[in-house]
Amino acid sequence: MSSPNSSLFAPLALCYIKGPMPPTNEPSPLKSLDEIVETIGLYPREAFKFVQAGLAHTVEQLHAETVDDPEANHHVTGQQLCEGLREFALKEWGLLAHTVLRRWNVMTTYDFGRIVFALVEYNHMKKTDDDTIEDFRNVFDFKTAFDANYKIECKS
Repeated sequence: MSSPNSSLFAPLALCYIKGPMPPTNEPSPLKSLDEIVETIGLYPREAFKFVQAGLAHTVEQLHAETVDDPEANHHVTGQQLCEGLREFALKEWGLLAHTVLRRWNVMTTYDFGRIVFALVEYNHMKKTDDDTIEDFRNVFDFKTAFDANYKIECKS
């Protein structure tokens, strides 16, 4: 008798392509995330992973109507990303958001910019010609943004 999960154990069909794969338009990362963490030496791997996940969250929030369209422009500015990272951190950790980020040595929005531009430098993220690390300077004060303005949503 076949169970609904029996296909999980069926052998997988493998595809072999002779010769090199066709080139893609996307440059491959120059360094792994762990190598970037070691090179930069300021922030742990978790901080980089948070920024990557926070970028995805921000794009989904700002470009919800076109998020599934690979041809659409999903660019976010440094200021928009900082706000999205703040929102994402509060969603993930609530009142502990400031503490978690501080533990990772992320103390200001400029630290978000340093992480982003390290990821850009090694092809883990992209930027436009107009994007600069200065876009991340003093976007908001961490203490005010994470502690004073936190509100708990009540679903009724």
